Amino acid sequence: MERVILHCDLNCFYASVELLSHPELKEVPMAVCGDPTSRHGIILAKNEPAKHFGVQTAETIWQARKKCPELALLPPHHGLYRQYSRKVNAIYDQYTDLVEPFGIDESWLDVTHSLHLFGGDARALADHLRQRIREELGLTLSVGVSFNKVFAKLGSDYKKPDATTVIPGQNWQEIVWPLPVGALLYVGGAARKLLGQYGITTIGQLAACSPATLETLMGKMGLQLHAYANGLDSSPVRSRFTEEAVKSVGNGTTFSKNLTTSQQVRSSLAVLCDSVATRLRHEGLYAGGVQVTVRTPDFQDRSRQMQLSSPTHLIRDLHACACQLLGTLWTPPTPIRAITVTAIHLVAAADAYEQVDLFSDSVPQKDKQERLEATMDRIREKYGSRSIAFGAAHSEKEEEAHHDKS
Repeated sequence: MERVILHCDLNCFYASVELLSHPELKEVPMAVCGDPTSRHGIILAKNEPAKHFGVQTAETIWQARKKCPELALLPPHHGLYRQYSRKVNAIYDQYTDLVEPFGIDESWLDVTHSLHLFGGDARALADHLRQRIREELGLTLSVGVSFNKVFAKLGSDYKKPDATTVIPGQNWQEIVWPLPVGALLYVGGAARKLLGQYGITTIGQLAACSPATLETLMGKMGLQLHAYANGLDSSPVRSRFTEEAVKSVGNGTTFSKNLTTSQQVRSSLAVLCDSVATRLRHEGLYAGGVQVTVRTPDFQDRSRQMQLSSPTHLIRDLHACACQLLGTLWTPPTPIRAITVTAIHLVAAADAYEQVDLFSDSVPQKDKQERLEATMDRIREKYGSRSIAFGAAHSEKEEEAHHDKS
């Protein structure tokens, strides 16, 4: 049986929710943004009139205001957005038990086995959902209908706002293959640029490319994108109530002032590694590797990752690895705007074994560090998260840094 997958995407979600309280701004350019006085002053969402001026999500406020001097700015209310997201998904739950959120404003619905209960017409069901969301919540929805998740997502992006697009199991190539390769799920800016260097600018050209060539260029991701371009996505829609394994644990900081010295950077890494290690222990997980991402003042990101010799959830180990990675990414005094440290290749405690060298004194040292950090956890639980800090982190004041957990 051919699957019937819907991808539902709330249009301009943050901005649309804010407009419910500010209807007077509906017809004027408006955007939701971070604090204009801080380093987090970027556009989070914009309405349709702002789009017409070329205002883009994630650009800085000054860039947006340069395009549209009359742009009205509103602060975000993330609790309200989560509340509306839950309301929307509760409506989806009335049509299938397979609802998989993809961020706060998008969800896949697998209605293969429930469509017959609602008339058997997938397009009509999509239109019905759009009508319900509009009438009951005051929001608009774009819906893609197809036989797999990737093409359903492609359909919801195909025409906006407030539209239904069907990409059928027959003759789907006529719709999909002429589209730019960047329209395909997981083809971001870097991948689009790389593929463009080899003359691959459409999804059809990607589909026709040799899998071996794509694997050489992009590794396993190249093979995955080739399958997607050929309609070969079989990934299931997972219920949001199904617990999914944690794949990474990370923490990032955007600094109030650019970092330029090694001491500043090492201290900042210590704070991040402390947070990541604490969360790993709380989840009962160990990191098999570490990734460090550095952002420059001009918003350029560079990342490096490496495998650890043995899985760990200790601050000391993560910090040593992060410092080593940063040495390959950064040369002082080049300014750093933000840093993110991510624990990757996670394993449960039962799988976190280590090959022991009988002639090494590292095992007792590691046991001592385990006891030390476990004691730190207990102190924090009793007296608060700021009651004790890792030594390398204590050497530099970090109160001005703003932390965003990933």
